[in-house]
Amino acid sequence: MDAGNITIYDAAKKGDFGLVKWIVEYSRSSLNEYAKGHRTALHFAAMSGNLQMFKYLTERCGLDPLKGDINLVTPWDIVHDIAENGLKSKYAVKGSICNSEHKEIEQYLEKRYSHSYYDFYRNPIRAGFFPDPSICRVGDDYYMVNSSFVFFPCIPISHSKDLIHWEIIGHAITNPKWAYLDELEGGRGYWAPDISFYEGRFYITATYRLNDVGPVYRRQIVVSSERPEGPYSEPVFIDEDGIDPSIFNDDDGRRYMLLNRGARIFEISKDATKKISKPQLLFYGDNKRAPEGPHLYKKDGYYYLLEAEGGTGPGHMVTVSRSRELLGVYEPCPYNPIMRQKDPDALIQRCGHGDMVETPDGRWYMVYLCGRKIGDGYSILGRETAIDPVTWTADGWPIVNDLKGPSTMQVKPYPDLADFAMLHDIHSKIDKEKCDELLEPEEESKDYISPCGLPLDYMTPRPFEEGDVSFDKGNSFVIKGSKAPISSVDSRNLVLRRQTSFSFEYVADMEIPELSEGQHAGISGYYDENTFVLFGLMKKNGKLYVFSQEHIGEEDKWIFSDEPIEYDEETIRFSMNTDYLKRTLSYELISKGSKRRSEDDPGSVIFATLPDVYYLCDEGYNKGKRFTGALVGMYAYSGDEDLLSVKFRNCNYIDI
Repeated sequence: MDAGNITIYDAAKKGDFGLVKWIVEYSRSSLNEYAKGHRTALHFAAMSGNLQMFKYLTERCGLDPLKGDINLVTPWDIVHDIAENGLKSKYAVKGSICNSEHKEIEQYLEKRYSHSYYDFYRNPIRAGFFPDPSICRVGDDYYMVNSSFVFFPCIPISHSKDLIHWEIIGHAITNPKWAYLDELEGGRGYWAPDISFYEGRFYITATYRLNDVGPVYRRQIVVSSERPEGPYSEPVFIDEDGIDPSIFNDDDGRRYMLLNRGARIFEISKDATKKISKPQLLFYGDNKRAPEGPHLYKKDGYYYLLEAEGGTGPGHMVTVSRSRELLGVYEPCPYNPIMRQKDPDALIQRCGHGDMVETPDGRWYMVYLCGRKIGDGYSILGRETAIDPVTWTADGWPIVNDLKGPSTMQVKPYPDLADFAMLHDIHSKIDKEKCDELLEPEEESKDYISPCGLPLDYMTPRPFEEGDVSFDKGNSFVIKGSKAPISSVDSRNLVLRRQTSFSFEYVADMEIPELSEGQHAGISGYYDENTFVLFGLMKKNGKLYVFSQEHIGEEDKWIFSDEPIEYDEETIRFSMNTDYLKRTLSYELISKGSKRRSEDDPGSVIFATLPDVYYLCDEGYNKGKRFTGALVGMYAYSGDEDLLSVKFRNCNYIDI
């Protein structure tokens, strides 16, 4: 896109509108190309503050002010940041005039979209390990479920008032005796749940995916409750092969379950506990590859069938078909796929597995899974949840985000619900920090602790036994050491939470336990039993050493401190600082009178830097089912020696 020795990006950044026009209208440049960082010319025009040029690129060239770059920064973000911060903005161009001109562009954008900058939300709305979303509405409240695989408690249930701010309120399975996960490999367990409401009860169905040892690989479970947060009934199994079940309630009161491949349907009993007809195929799918995730809706005399197709990778998509009769012939939508990422270099990828919901005032939205890839194509946050508006065409078809694929920045469904957003922010702070100053212990226990005893944002790989893990006020965990190593499906007592950003710090204070030879405890970055990193204390040759272990399939990389630690009291603070795929491991002996490595280093010690934890990504290792995302937390390993009990305090996850 050169005009002589200057590109359109250079010209736009300098505010040279005349040169930009010449490059657009007379050179051989193409506006579907991108600068470094996946930025369009409009990103650079936003930096310059030239309103006339910004309007030209927006209105005459069709560049999108809401299109995100590789970091999901939009041209409007740049305009707003400079308008607010002037030359202090990191986007400000040296020597340019700031504030006033950028405020004019912001006024233009507010008029264009009929909303202020603060009326927009960002995708994904559920960051980190929140795949396969399903949604339903009851009154003014929205409820969503996501896959949990082998993690316990099973199938998180989230609540929202505005479709954007969500918090976990419960789980579908909190009784360890009802989880049936003990022998399952990572990536198995509970897949693609669906939530619905019928005659005063919430119903959640999901696929129970077993190991590949047969003869049964897949079964369907159903649980129900009068309360969205539970407790839910003991799982009932429906023995029909397939994945991604959903329940459809027809107007005549009859109930049905849908499954892949394609969309197969069979009738179920009123209480959703029994299959009462043979399954039959409604429609295989429009794309014809890996059709799954079927959901059925009835609107204006049509049955609309939503399907996920193309596989849960780069070709993932959502398609729709319809029929006048439930069991009739389904006609594919002429606008298919109604959701797909068409830009292979955009950050948000593999968009599919959608579910639609109607608001009380008749608007429609679709939640769907997505993934953000970094580096050489690694999605360390796993599959996440996004949302976009659905509009209905004149010929009666639903299309998502005007067929533009996933949005970066979109008008909030309820921009006036500021009170709920503020309340959510307060709850998030409480949920992360378990702040005793903001909540009485009884209220904290009632609202933020699962019946299994864990905070709602923590989980364990497979269920733990009573006494293995406990949580107490003040954000303290007590973990009993597992006899099996973390690399085994028999391992227990690893307490984790989702990684929700590319850059974060996880800190935990561990009371130094009495370790026997070979025992160890500390914090962990975890994907599954095949790939993880441990950072902690180990008893070796009769002394305590700080260590790290990277476990990648059959390979282990160990690092030990040069000298054993010396301490007078009882506490060591572990810190895992993450910057995309790089992790910095630090520790600090914080007890009074502790002896440190050096008198010149009285604080935290950087123990090791792990430059590339690619193995914590979906694509990082080729074994088993890798559908989740990276987690972080605490663990204790006792081996066959004496019993081990380890106390962790002040466990904090901080986005950077």
